[in-house]
Amino acid sequence: MSSAEVDSTPTTTPVKHDDHADSHDVKLTPFNVLRYIGSIGLLIFSIIIVAALMFTGNTRVAKDANPWVALIVCILAIVWLSMIEGQQASLVGLPPVDPTLYKDSHPLTYKNAALAFKGDNLDRYLMGRQFMVLLVVFVINQCSSPLDPKVDVLGLPDGVKFIFLDIGLAMIIFTCILGQLTTQVNASYAMIDFINNYFALFTLYTTMVVEFSGIMHASYLIQNILAAVSGKPISTNEEPKTGMTFAFFWGRVLMSLAILGFCLAVTLSALLNGQTSVAVKYPSISPGLAVFLLFFFMSIVGMLEGMQIAFFAVAKLPASERGTSFFGKKTCELLFRGNGENLPGFMIGRQLTVVCSFFLVGSFTSLTIEPGMGENIFGVSDGAQAFLNYGFQGAVITTILASITWQLAASAFPIAFLNNPATFILLVIALFLERIGLCAGAWVLASVQKKIMKFEYDEVYVGTPEERIENDHADKEFDSDAGHLYGGGFTGHVCGSHDALDGPMPHSKDALEAKRSKDALEAVDAQA
Repeated sequence: MSSAEVDSTPTTTPVKHDDHADSHDVKLTPFNVLRYIGSIGLLIFSIIIVAALMFTGNTRVAKDANPWVALIVCILAIVWLSMIEGQQASLVGLPPVDPTLYKDSHPLTYKNAALAFKGDNLDRYLMGRQFMVLLVVFVINQCSSPLDPKVDVLGLPDGVKFIFLDIGLAMIIFTCILGQLTTQVNASYAMIDFINNYFALFTLYTTMVVEFSGIMHASYLIQNILAAVSGKPISTNEEPKTGMTFAFFWGRVLMSLAILGFCLAVTLSALLNGQTSVAVKYPSISPGLAVFLLFFFMSIVGMLEGMQIAFFAVAKLPASERGTSFFGKKTCELLFRGNGENLPGFMIGRQLTVVCSFFLVGSFTSLTIEPGMGENIFGVSDGAQAFLNYGFQGAVITTILASITWQLAASAFPIAFLNNPATFILLVIALFLERIGLCAGAWVLASVQKKIMKFEYDEVYVGTPEERIENDHADKEFDSDAGHLYGGGFTGHVCGSHDALDGPMPHSKDALEAKRSKDALEAVDAQA
C-alpha cells in the first residue's frame, strides 16, 4: 500500500509499519552513506579518547572518585539524557491526539499523558526538563572534560587533543548522537511507543519534582513580564492562584531569584579572580574577557533556543507575513525553501551548536578552588566549596537566563527574532553543521534502536491526522500563545503525519475537504 493510499483511505485498522516506511525513511545516496560512515567512525574515536582520558584520572569525577566511577556516571547520564530528550518529542507531539486511541494498547503512554496534559502540567514538565538537560550535560562535562590540558592521552598530537578534548568536540559528538538525536529521531515518529515504559514515567515525575522545588521559578516572573510587555495574556488551564497557593508560588519565585543571584555572584567572582577551569585550559584569556565570553556563549544558546520557537511559530503564518526586514525575509527564504526541508536540518545543526555552548559555559562556571586552603568563595564550608567546584550553578544560570527566558521572548515576539541578523547567521551555521554530517550517525543508530525496541510509527496505532478526522477523532486545538515553552529538539511535528513541516493542520472534516480542494487546485496550477 502506498502512502497516498494510506492518506486517502479512512480506517482505524492497524497496518504494518512497513506500509509507512517510505513516508519517513531517509533515502540512501552515496553522499548519505559517506556521511553515515564518517559520523560513526568519529563517534567511535570520540568514545575511545574520552574513555582513555578518564583512565588517566584527568577529569574531575575521575580525580575525586576514580575512573570507573567517571565512566559509569557518564554512561548513566547519557542514557538518562536520551530519555529526557526523546520523551520531550513525544509529550510535545501528543497533546492534540485523543488519548482513548492508545489507552488500551499503551497503558504507560496513557499514564504519561494523563499526568503531563492535566492543567498546566505540560509547561511545568518542560520547565523541569530544561533544567534537567543542563544538569545532566554538566555532569557529563565533569566526567569527560580534562582538568590539565598537558596530560598525555593515547600519545595524541597536541592539536588533536585541543580540538577533541580541550574544546570538547569528542564530548559534543557522543552527547549529541547518543544522548539526544538518536532518541529524538525515533520519538518524533514513534511518540506512542517511545514513552510506553516506566523509565519514561519516572523521568516525567522527576521533572515535575524539579519544577515543584521552585529552583526555576524566577522564569515565571520573566514570563509575566514578557506577557505584559507584549500585551498577550498567558493562557492557562487552571484556576487563578489564591490564598496559600498564591503565597507558595510567589515565595518560590523569590527563593529562585535568591538562588539565581547567588549563582551569578559565585560565577562572576570566580571568573574575575581566575578561579575557574577556563583559566587553566586557556590561560591567555583575561578575567574580563572570560566574563564577556560567558555571556556571549549564553547569548548563543539563547538565540538558538529562541529561534526554534520563532521558526515553528511563523511556519503557521502566510509566507507574506513571515519576515518584515531584509534579514527576516532572507531567513524565511532559506528556512522554508522547497517543502521546508531545511527546518529539520536546522534542528540538528542547532543541537550541535547548543551542546557545544553548554560545554563551554561549563568550563566558565566550574571552579578550581581547593577546599580547606582558606580560599573558599564567600567563606563557604569545605563541603559547599567542593560542590560549587562542579559548576552546577552554571546549569541554573544557563537554564533561566540563556534558555527559558529566550524561549519565552521568542514566543512573545517571533517576528523580532526573525528580523535579527544574528538569526540568519546562526541558521547558516546550523545548516552547514548538519550538511557536513558530524551527527549523521544518529540515523543509523536510530534505525538500530527502532528494530531492537520494535518501535512502530504512530499512524499504525492512531492513523494519520486526516484519518483521525474522518473517523471522528479529530485532533484537538492546542494553544500556542505567548508565554509557553515547547522544549528543545524535534518539535512541531504532528503525530502520525508524513510531512517534515506540517504547518497548520485541519481539525475538522470540512477543513480537511477544503484543504484537499486547495491542494488539488494548486496541483492543477503547477501542471499548467
